Amino acid sequence: MDTDLTNQLNQTLSTNGLVSIIVSLLCIALAWWALQNLKLDLIIRQPRGAQGRLLHLLLAIILGHAVSGFVIDYLSWTQMLRYLF
Repeated sequence: MDTDLTNQLNQTLSTNGLVSIIVSLLCIALAWWALQNLKLDLIIRQPRGAQGRLLHLLLAIILGHAVSGFVIDYLSWTQMLRYLF
């Protein structure tokens, strides 16, 4: 009986981890796509250079991480609602 519970817990944790990874990568890709419209040449000297592209990537990761944190939290909250009723 303990092994069934352990297997179920491991499966649930693995599924949640996989969903978190996929949501995070999708949100980073979405942030990258959205930041393509940002005019970085107004802020930095060489937006097409290596440093400009690195800044663009870092901004996409930061923004994507924040959005994915919200989405993952929201998914977790909606799953908890089933215990309310």
